[in-house]
Amino acid sequence: MIPPALNWVKFLRNYGPLPTNGNLFDENVNAALKRAKVGAISLPTPHIQEMLDFINVGDGGSLLVAGTAGDGKTYHVRKLWLALGGLDSTWATRDKVNSLTLSDGREVYFVKDLSELREFDGDKIVEGLEKSVLENAKSPSYVIACNHGQILGRLRGGTNSSSQPSKLLSIVQDALLQSDVGHPRLKIVDLSRSVHRTSLMAVIQAITEHPEWESCVSCALNQDGRICPIAENRKRAVGKEDGKRLSHRLGDLIEIARMNGSHLPVRDLLALVTNMLLGHSDPSVREGLMTCTDVAAIQKKGTSDQGSIYRNVFAANLPIRRAMERPVFKTLRSLGIGSETTNSVDGLLVYGLDDARLRSDFERLVSIDKIFGATPAYLTLQRDYLEGDEKARMDEGASSFLSRLADQRQRLYFTLPEDVNDKFPHWELTTFRFAGDYLALVASVTASGNQTHTSEQTRSRLVQGLNRVMTGLLLDNPDAIFIANSGGFTQSKISVLCEREIPSYRSGGVGMQIKWDKARQHPCLDISVGGGAEGAVSFDLTPMRFEFLCRVSEGALPSSFSNECFEDLLAFKARLLRKAELARANDRKQEDDEPSEATSGLGLTFVEIEQNGHGFLKRISVRSAR
Repeated sequence: MIPPALNWVKFLRNYGPLPTNGNLFDENVNAALKRAKVGAISLPTPHIQEMLDFINVGDGGSLLVAGTAGDGKTYHVRKLWLALGGLDSTWATRDKVNSLTLSDGREVYFVKDLSELREFDGDKIVEGLEKSVLENAKSPSYVIACNHGQILGRLRGGTNSSSQPSKLLSIVQDALLQSDVGHPRLKIVDLSRSVHRTSLMAVIQAITEHPEWESCVSCALNQDGRICPIAENRKRAVGKEDGKRLSHRLGDLIEIARMNGSHLPVRDLLALVTNMLLGHSDPSVREGLMTCTDVAAIQKKGTSDQGSIYRNVFAANLPIRRAMERPVFKTLRSLGIGSETTNSVDGLLVYGLDDARLRSDFERLVSIDKIFGATPAYLTLQRDYLEGDEKARMDEGASSFLSRLADQRQRLYFTLPEDVNDKFPHWELTTFRFAGDYLALVASVTASGNQTHTSEQTRSRLVQGLNRVMTGLLLDNPDAIFIANSGGFTQSKISVLCEREIPSYRSGGVGMQIKWDKARQHPCLDISVGGGAEGAVSFDLTPMRFEFLCRVSEGALPSSFSNECFEDLLAFKARLLRKAELARANDRKQEDDEPSEATSGLGLTFVEIEQNGHGFLKRISVRSAR
């Protein structure tokens, strides 16, 4: 019997991490749909309306749909083509440029991908683009899908015989760097600015709620107590039973990656979600991605747990080299989920079945999941590890059980309920233990603009981390920041000569505030030592830097966590010292009757620390002998 969803799953499989995944390229999708005879995966295009409004305004001008590879540039241009009345059959031709005459007689040229045009053809397109923007409304308009580097390279190369850069170069550069800068006759839609969490949710919904899945209801592989791993993975991705906990926590990971500088295009997210549903590590499964024809053999072997959606998120079904070729899997694996753990979590997974104090938690968090949690294979390996002979614990038996432990840590990250967070915090199963606090900080500063509405605990950690980097002392002061140096030109890590003490809250134009940097799309620390706007220094607060400061506040040595972060903080400290020096010079100018150093001596202020970790300032006057 042919499984009813066979064609759909085969079609979906081509979106996965395969060497020849043609479905990830929009120009190949129509042909694949005709072969499979299934409905298309329709992703939202939130920019289409503003693109339509710009083209339909009637004043001419052109549109650039920019981004990196895989952002969906050609997909957006095709959707605009169809929305303006273009035919799907015309778009499906091999032509790289299509033209469309609008109802008002204007002609619009659609370029599917600027990078696919030969140099001469590309220069002609750019020349026409320049005329449409800088000359008059009677010139044809252009809608161009382009990579950032490709369009800037064309503009730098010139569009005339003298090889002078295009007049559009500075306009496009400024618009790509600053989203609020542009030209009235040129609209740039930069898809690389799309929010990753939103994109991920859209991809999960588009794939898991596709109508073709209805065929699985009548499939014999998913009836009479038989568990189809594909259907089970889809059910967990939909998340009706737990409030979409898996997709929300995966969204958190994608958001942390974005704030750390990783750009994951829609193409990678499609590969991720497909792998989540179809991944399986059994050698008999071709290229690590299941089809319906693999399910019967998997059920017979009892290896459904090797297709766990929680393992597939991190491409555990793929060879390491193949997984690391994909930026999305490389990024997710770098978060350490599966290798990072806590004593409480490992105690639960190893001893929970036998320990009366842990048994209720084990039953609720592990035993309840008979498919991917407390499977017969896991329980057997657990028993052998605890009760087997020494050889079983030291050799292959231990290795197999430790591998299963990594799988269970990954599962727990996505399944631990919020009400057990005090006992089993899911963020401590990652390398970013304070990522939850960071996301809460982002939510607070984006909601309140430049106002500071962060938790006192988070603020205290940041201040303590800053002070410990600034001074090299284990200070615990939550209400003051000491800007200090070592008093010489050495690279001493201990700096006790205080140049300035400022409050941890902004007051009277002096102190620290945490605000949202719209240009960089990050929260930042803005510290003013005095003297107005010129006396302030801003520090971009990425998840990595936030984690660094929080770890240092809890006692980690700055150089043992991240040398890169440590150097960034030392550079920030140097900028603050310079501002403190200028502020001190300004203070002296404002004091009309300040005595000279010859009569009053030189005052030095040192940071000292009490036994309880509280820092205080001690001033010493140094006078020259007469």
